[in-house]
Amino acid sequence: MVQLAPDIMVDKKDQLEKIEGICLPDETIRAVFDLKGSGSGFIGFTDKRIIFYDKAFMKKKKALVSIPYALIASVASEDNKGFFIRSGFFVSDTLTIQTIGLEPKTFEFRGGDKAHLAHNIIMEHMLR
Repeated sequence: MVQLAPDIMVDKKDQLEKIEGICLPDETIRAVFDLKGSGSGFIGFTDKRIIFYDKAFMKKKKALVSIPYALIASVASEDNKGFFIRSGFFVSDTLTIQTIGLEPKTFEFRGGDKAHLAHNIIMEHMLR
């Protein structure tokens, strides 16, 4: 059965339900965030992968796309205000993930705090 992290953060329950629907029985969901922009969808983080809803994937077809952490080469935070971290807060709300062999994918979160948490979750897996 899919597990929910004790400190899970979720913006919308229906998005969590979609992520739960494709998770493996031994996966733990850590966060699900709504993304900015019309039709931009949402992104979820489990202990095994990133799952995001992409309306532009496969030429105008909607898809839930998975990126295993093992395929992430780098994660970048946009420096949109001159400093990445100010007074303990992540200023940027935009992260770009570069995967091995694929084009970079950029996500715009609804707040720097959510982008910061996403960045930390990704880095935890990349630095293992």
